[in-house]
Amino acid sequence: MVALLWLIAGVVLVAAEVISGELVLLMLGVAALGAAGAAALGAPLAVDAAVFAALSLGLVLGARPALKRRLMRGVELRTNAEALIGKKAFVESTVSSVGGLVLIDGQSWSARPLSEDEVLRAGETVTVMDISGATAVVSGEL
Repeated sequence: MVALLWLIAGVVLVAAEVISGELVLLMLGVAALGAAGAAALGAPLAVDAAVFAALSLGLVLGARPALKRRLMRGVELRTNAEALIGKKAFVESTVSSVGGLVLIDGQSWSARPLSEDEVLRAGETVTVMDISGATAVVSGEL
């Protein structure tokens, strides 16, 4: 009966990992499955708990960081101004070499065109090519 309870706990924890995505619940679920195996072999509850504790500690502190590093390899996380590059923007006031305004994700930004001779009229949709200080460098739709 104890083995079944450990098994259920393990399956629930592994399934809950789908929601969290941090790999902690997965490690705890695997540890619970290990404890279920110990219980199925007839170990007393104290041994089951020790197996769960040892596996949990080892997996969370040992396997999880290595697994996260491996999964995150090659993934570039863009934040702040970098995250705006490539987004669509709406021209609020004419954008030319002397300046202008665009709306990016509901926020007004000063802007200049990517090409010095480009003039972007109010109402156009543009693409953010770069962020230079507090100015969005934009280009018209191709």
